[in-house]
Amino acid sequence: MAPPSWSVLDAPNPTYLWTQLLVEELVRSGLETFFLAPGSRSTPLTVAIARHPEADSVLHVDERGAAFAAVGAARTAQAPAAWVTTSGTAVANGLPAVVEASVDGVPMLLLTADRPPELRDTGANQTIDQVKIFGAYVRWQADVPPPSDSVDPAYVLTTADQALHRARRAPSGPVHLNCMFRKPLEPVEQEASVAIPPAVEEWAADTEPYTHYPTPNPSPPGSKLDALTDSLGGTEHGLVVAGRLDSAEAAEATQRLAVHLGWPLIPDLTSRLRLNGEDGPGQVPYGDLVLTAEAFREAHPPRAVLQVGGRFASKRLRLFLRDSAPETWAVLRPAPSRIDPDHRVTHHVEADVPGAADALVERLGGGKRSTAWRDAWTDASERAGAVVQAHVEASDVLTDPLVATLLAEEMPSEHALVAASSMPVRDLNRHAPPTGTGGPAYANRGASGIDGTVATAAGVSEGRDGPVTLLIGDLALWHDLNGLALLQDRPVVAIVINNDGGGIFHFLPIRAHDEFDPYFTTPHGRDFEHAAALFGLAYHRPESPSALRRAYTQACRSGGAALIEVQTDRAKNRQVHDRLEASAEAAVEDG
Repeated sequence: MAPPSWSVLDAPNPTYLWTQLLVEELVRSGLETFFLAPGSRSTPLTVAIARHPEADSVLHVDERGAAFAAVGAARTAQAPAAWVTTSGTAVANGLPAVVEASVDGVPMLLLTADRPPELRDTGANQTIDQVKIFGAYVRWQADVPPPSDSVDPAYVLTTADQALHRARRAPSGPVHLNCMFRKPLEPVEQEASVAIPPAVEEWAADTEPYTHYPTPNPSPPGSKLDALTDSLGGTEHGLVVAGRLDSAEAAEATQRLAVHLGWPLIPDLTSRLRLNGEDGPGQVPYGDLVLTAEAFREAHPPRAVLQVGGRFASKRLRLFLRDSAPETWAVLRPAPSRIDPDHRVTHHVEADVPGAADALVERLGGGKRSTAWRDAWTDASERAGAVVQAHVEASDVLTDPLVATLLAEEMPSEHALVAASSMPVRDLNRHAPPTGTGGPAYANRGASGIDGTVATAAGVSEGRDGPVTLLIGDLALWHDLNGLALLQDRPVVAIVINNDGGGIFHFLPIRAHDEFDPYFTTPHGRDFEHAAALFGLAYHRPESPSALRRAYTQACRSGGAALIEVQTDRAKNRQVHDRLEASAEAAVEDG
């Protein structure tokens, strides 16, 4: 807690003047939460954050987990969160989270403490080369010199403002400030007073940032929209694919555009349309299962594709679009980087989704369009969805698809969803009903790693200040077991599907080879009851679908953290998926 007499300029020495200025400027500029891992060299940053009356902080012993928690909070708020760590290998532990934030466009500020120049490359303890340690995965970096009364402290303010600007502007992502500190690291008094320039005194008397960086939403030039309008307006056989969308406004604008075009809309789990509480007009929520039907694929190749937002999870959809070779494949998103692994995109429009989508609607004009194409897709989706629902109604055994379906049905409207990589995100994308009432869904699909998933869910809860449901596999949970410490004071209900190993490898070609087991199945033979007890989490192990519904409902109503363990069989899981896909294929083709 900050002292009652705290003042940003009331610093005992130059080190604390600089760190107090830095934290104050970051808070003024809208950075709300600092995720801290303990350490000595970062003492000046930690104390300045602890003393600031408006700086929120989250503590976690593991640097990697703290970094992923920052990713979760920043992803939710679409505003930078800060990760603060000490020097040495602590910094290197942040790389996986930095990669995820970079690839998926999540704004993030990396505040790493470092030794001063005279201790670098000397064999000094806990000293490594931290300059540009994150390589091309950061949008900008600065090697901040040790605080000194010979350097204008306004340098700290302009550097903080530039860092946040670089993190926010398209393409948003992580920014690294590597901060060198000399001892003493504690807030000890220095005999000589610290000189404060008039410009900094004037800033301190105000509440505004030192440097303003307006960040307007990117608007595409009219010629680009005109060219796209010509390409999209000439066909009724098109598809809208909604990838990751970061706001309800973007989701609503995408839906409006699809309706205006008269095209089917295939929503990804992270589009805010897949679990939006109702099956929107023209939506194809079970698109992945629809595309199991070869006859349907051959009869329904799109002539135009409009992909809105970030990447989508379905590999089957990606390959279908690639093989369809549409005349127009346009990507609309507020970032310059391409999403085009198959090199088929013909138009890339870098623009704010709501504004560009509505501008396209205006340019496309009115006119009656046939609904036969759209109806074929939505009817096929309904038939595939009926297969999934029949599996839920007929099964008295817990399976991975059934868990995903029940979770989406039962998730309260105030909950956000976090889906782990590997099978959870795929099962939710394929099998979740579109008529649940839950909130937005998030997933670390930038680099699609399983690391830091529990911490990410904690960060999502922190960023939205609300409850979260996490669906995770057993290996991902083992990978981030100490992340459970971050759930202790947060309303996060984690459902772990424990099939004793890497279930996703049963879907890969390596399954037919002798080395498959145990090198890829990686069985561990453990459950998570003791882990839940270690971190003080409520624990449930339901053994039937009805028991899962009760346990999940109870956990959500408690308002606290809970771990629900569902044990399934890896080999049978593959068989269940095969049967569901065969049934979906038959249902779609019979239609």
